[in-house]
Amino acid sequence: MCHDLIENDRFIIGKMVEYHMDLALKKSRLKADQRLSKSMKGELLDIIAHAEILQVQSAEANAQAVQLQAALAKAQEQAKSIQCHNDKLIFELAYLRRMHFGAKTEAWPTDQRDLFEECFSEDVAAIEAELEKKATAAALKAAAKATPVRKQGRQPLPEHLPRVDIVHDIDSCDCAECGRTLVKIGEDVTEKLTVQPAVFSVERHITHKYACRTCETVVAEPVAPAIIDGGSVSTDLLAWVIVGKFVDHLPLYRIEQIGARNKVPLPRSNLSAWVGRIGVALAPLCDRLADHLRRRSCLHADETPVAQLDPKNGKNKRAYLWVYRSNDLEGDPPIVVFDYQTGRGGSHVRNFLGEWRGHLMVDDYAGYKACFAGDENAAVELGCMAHARRKFFDLHAANQSPIAAKALDWFGLLYQIERDAKDVTVENRAQLREQNSCVVLGEFHEWLTKTRATVAPGGALMKAIDYSLRRWPALIRYAKTGHLPIDNNPVENAVRPIAIGRKNWLHYGSERSGHRAAVIHSLMATAKLNGLDPAAWLADVLDKLPTWPNSRIDELLPLVGYKVGRVR
Repeated sequence: MCHDLIENDRFIIGKMVEYHMDLALKKSRLKADQRLSKSMKGELLDIIAHAEILQVQSAEANAQAVQLQAALAKAQEQAKSIQCHNDKLIFELAYLRRMHFGAKTEAWPTDQRDLFEECFSEDVAAIEAELEKKATAAALKAAAKATPVRKQGRQPLPEHLPRVDIVHDIDSCDCAECGRTLVKIGEDVTEKLTVQPAVFSVERHITHKYACRTCETVVAEPVAPAIIDGGSVSTDLLAWVIVGKFVDHLPLYRIEQIGARNKVPLPRSNLSAWVGRIGVALAPLCDRLADHLRRRSCLHADETPVAQLDPKNGKNKRAYLWVYRSNDLEGDPPIVVFDYQTGRGGSHVRNFLGEWRGHLMVDDYAGYKACFAGDENAAVELGCMAHARRKFFDLHAANQSPIAAKALDWFGLLYQIERDAKDVTVENRAQLREQNSCVVLGEFHEWLTKTRATVAPGGALMKAIDYSLRRWPALIRYAKTGHLPIDNNPVENAVRPIAIGRKNWLHYGSERSGHRAAVIHSLMATAKLNGLDPAAWLADVLDKLPTWPNSRIDELLPLVGYKVGRVR
């Protein structure tokens, strides 16, 4: 019993000991937790304080970021404005250069070109100066080091002009100091270009008469026939009038004014009569020139509108000057023939060419299509590469299209090959085209086909690509030979003077006057292309023409090799 009580007491004491030990353990844990809580609380306070500091710093950084973003936006806006201004200047500079040097029909009408001639140099210089001011100093310095600017010397005066010596000498050859004779040690020569305005004079043709007292006959040198019988004007004056009107684009009333300033009466009625008679006299020469043109295997063709007076309606009506030019790559003397017609129908081309068959370089005007339709003996169409290029050029000039720029690079490669082959033989040119042009054209066609699938339908870019793809067989036909031209620029150059002249003479008075003008334009343009002075050639021909046999009319044509031999 006692033993059980003892065991029970031990058990109770053990439990009590365990309880106290557990209580002490919990107290110690509680104290540790309290100490840890105080420590964590301190750390938490430190974290909160640090977070507040970071929040303040973040707010400051955000404010700085906003300021920087605003400054960046302002800088971008300024850069965009500067770039826009530079683009405007570059575009204006390109506009002026194209108006003066380039193909004027690409984006602006050619009849406005002369408005820019007088101030062209000043405008270009001003734009270039403004662009230079906007360049950075570093860029200017680097450019100066890389390509130092060299001032060009004055261009020498033409050697073929006659020289008139004007000597400037001192009054005395005695020394002013000691009285001894001065010795010439050299001279300075300065050349100045001068001009003598139109000088009118009177030719006195004196014909001596002789008589035989026995036979009672009179002998004298017969008077040479003239284009204008009984007229009081020489062929030199007639040639001056024709060149002034049809080469220098002076209306007859201005020629009348030039005479009036020199106190020489040149009534417009007389001037008109002279022009009419000369046009009739020169018509056989133009017809013969056209016959020679139709013997060539390749021709250029183009047309330009002109105005014709319509007295019935009191206004002008539209007519056309059709222009046909020979191919320079064939090596024959160049020929230009104008054909005046009252319409733009393709029948005028067929009527002029007649039975001619060959390669015809034209633009995409539908009037020419009838020349290429029919049997296998029809003319063969050549496409103008310059017209195809012009489509992309206008796009690039308008919006700096990168696709248009890439297309222009392809065209640049083709034209570089032509420049390299300019002065070689036909055989060598054919070889260069086969080795280079055909390869570039193949790659270009592949690029056009792939690019077309990626551009927006119905846009200007697709129209430009479609123009080239539609005319591709005609465009690449030149590359298979060595004598066919790449573009129609030669005939467009022949048309350009007409566009300048019609601003002065405004219109043709009648259909007959249009045909007469076409005759004279043909002969004057051909003479210039062959390196002849139109006035000297015309005066010489007018001297010879009244007695010249028709069988030798080819000798009077304004082609290379013509020798002026005046008949007096």
